[in-house]
Amino acid sequence: MRSVRLEPELEARLKEAARITGEPISDIVRAAIWERCDRLLEGRLDARLADVIGSAASGGGDSRKTGQSFVEALEARRAPKP
Repeated sequence: MRSVRLEPELEARLKEAARITGEPISDIVRAAIWERCDRLLEGRLDARLADVIGSAASGGGDSRKTGQSFVEALEARRAPKP
């Protein structure tokens, strides 16, 4: 259970919306919260990639060596060319 404080102008708009639609205020508030949460959460990367996450095997490479390989690549670029 949540309690939300609304400024007078928003409270008046909410009451008017309930009056003209015949919907209970709580239904309007719940619907608005669902819509806002959907908009905020749909942009998350894990949500956008949910259908492909875990669908491919990576081969289980050894990521512990990545840093060392990167250092070696940088050193090779800096080494004087013959």
